[in-house]
Amino acid sequence: MTDQLRLMAVHAHPDDESSKGAATMAKYVSEGVDVLVVTCTGGERGSILNPKLQGDVYIEEHIHEVRRKEMDEAREILGVKQEWLGFVDSGLPEGDPLPPLPEGCFALEDVDKAAGELVKQIRTFRPQVITTYDENGGYPHPDHIMTHKITMVAFEGAVDTEKYPEGEYGPAYQPLKVYYNQGFNRPRTEALHQAMLDRGLESPYGDWLKRWDEFQRAERTLTTHVPCADFFEIRDKALIAHATQIDPEGGWFRVPLDLQRQVWPTEEYELAKSLVDTSLPEDDLFAGIRDNA
Repeated sequence: MTDQLRLMAVHAHPDDESSKGAATMAKYVSEGVDVLVVTCTGGERGSILNPKLQGDVYIEEHIHEVRRKEMDEAREILGVKQEWLGFVDSGLPEGDPLPPLPEGCFALEDVDKAAGELVKQIRTFRPQVITTYDENGGYPHPDHIMTHKITMVAFEGAVDTEKYPEGEYGPAYQPLKVYYNQGFNRPRTEALHQAMLDRGLESPYGDWLKRWDEFQRAERTLTTHVPCADFFEIRDKALIAHATQIDPEGGWFRVPLDLQRQVWPTEEYELAKSLVDTSLPEDDLFAGIRDNA
């Protein structure tokens, strides 16, 4: 029945799809599930984080085009479909006090109007399941928080023909479940950190755990653990495709894949809304849906 199952992953920037839930998407693609990534912005204001590419004049002057090409490569590696919503990256404001966000950026858009663009994608693709970020954005980037806002409005609005008329937005459709990505959770981080130390290896997570305490991040409810260890290598290849954002020799890749598969072979989600009956904890984003597909 998987030819009728459809998963939509809503992300803020190109590269987010490869760092959050990528192995899950690759797993479902392998099972015949139709998977669509919706990318809200072009990532135009993202810093060039790969030290090997910093100072490259061409990349700096053509960052929008470069990041689109990176997204094309990552999409092919993951085997997913992908659509752009076309909003402009807000950048990550820094300083104290924080500077104002740039005019015309995604985070300053009207939420209901921006959600309408996502409603069009939902009504066209007709996913049973949508994934996005929690109300904190996973971390407080203004585009991640805005992505959460428009996704939750669109989840309800996709069936609301008064707010979003069918003539402009397409035939009404109701998704059944929406999840928050919670792959960067404390239990996973602590488990991998300890496993690295037990092997006598340097862990990349020591500073992460210190900052966790400093930021006093609230613990999230992990309702759903999707087994996807066989797809960690595909996940990493897709992430490396975003060359301006990812240093292949950086901390993302310091934990050996065999250790990851042994210690933490899943990706985690928080079930935010469900219109079908399901029993928690789950091991499948389509729990409660497959039998009726």
